Amino acid sequence: MKKISAARIAILIAAPLFCATHAYAADKSDQSLLKRAVDEAIRPVMEENGIPGMAVAVTAQGKRYVFNYGLASKESGQKVTDETLFEIGSISKTFTATLASYAELRGTLSLSDKASKYLPALAGSSFDKISLLDLGTYTAGGLPLQFPDSVADQESMVAYYKAWRPSYAAGTHRVYSNPSIGLFGYLAAKSMGEPFDDLMEKMLFPGLGLTSTYIRVPEERMQDYAHGHTKDGKPVRVTPGVLGSEAYGVKTTAADLIRFVEANMDAAGFDVDLKRAIAATHTGYFKVGEMNQGLGWEMYAYPTELETLLAGNSTQVSQKPNKVTRLDPPLAPQENMLINKTGSTRGFGAYAAFVPAKNIGIVILANKTYPIPARVKAAYHILKALDDELASAGAR
Repeated sequence: MKKISAARIAILIAAPLFCATHAYAADKSDQSLLKRAVDEAIRPVMEENGIPGMAVAVTAQGKRYVFNYGLASKESGQKVTDETLFEIGSISKTFTATLASYAELRGTLSLSDKASKYLPALAGSSFDKISLLDLGTYTAGGLPLQFPDSVADQESMVAYYKAWRPSYAAGTHRVYSNPSIGLFGYLAAKSMGEPFDDLMEKMLFPGLGLTSTYIRVPEERMQDYAHGHTKDGKPVRVTPGVLGSEAYGVKTTAADLIRFVEANMDAAGFDVDLKRAIAATHTGYFKVGEMNQGLGWEMYAYPTELETLLAGNSTQVSQKPNKVTRLDPPLAPQENMLINKTGSTRGFGAYAAFVPAKNIGIVILANKTYPIPARVKAAYHILKALDDELASAGAR
């Protein structure tokens, strides 16, 4: 299969994200009402969890709103602004999935291929029987949440994978895993003939119209990079690790991340392959309870009850093995779904959710990790308020 340079791909997909420029808020009364709803959901979360700063971005029917709260750094007293960069943890996996999906559509890989095809050093290992799709959906057979401490570089990474033995047959159990989707992204980049970080920063992010999204924060933007905070309030930022870029390495602003959400709801104006790649990440391959596992994204039939959403984002699903039901054929992308992803690093907590059929979405970024149920509840109530208001407006 052909390899494509990052520069060539950038030319192919560098199309405007929107047909027209969106203002953050076109109507002050709309913004005032929405701000009240966001305040009511977010301020108690900040107080209860001791969160120094948060940024919330909402998109509704083509209008974008960003609300900033508190401090980007307790040490300097710098406030959160529209330019503040947050770590988004595992929401990064949705970007990795988009890159891999794009690679498939450009013909450099197939999700049905075995992983060892793209890393010959794994020939003769368990990865002769594990597909790229298995890696991208955490169904490879029980890869752990994190690498052991002994994995510190590419050589020890390859040695780890060669020695690893699955606990389950591929495609039978979902075990949420950074080494699983990390390898998925690593192999996707190898198939394209470019380093993963370069493909993201020189091709995918610019192609998506994202101007403040990075794997490696440049020196001139370091003043905008929020300090994360540990549970005891100490400043911290993510430590680079093996396949960290692929699994949890993205830093971005609320405004940029909501643009990515908007692209996932309406990719009009993109290169046709990128548009199809984004949509393909919403394909459902396996089912765990009421949750459909896509590539990076996790999806629920809409309308969705809060209890269902909390169950799908629980520790039972994220930290334990779960038997899966394979969707055969895979569930084609659906508009009437609530699509979401959480993300955490040691000092940051993030959440993104959207409903394509309603054209509404939200991202919540915080510079302290805090319980996932609190994120889900806050976002759910804001999205429900948006949906109710849209329904009411449509009835008038």
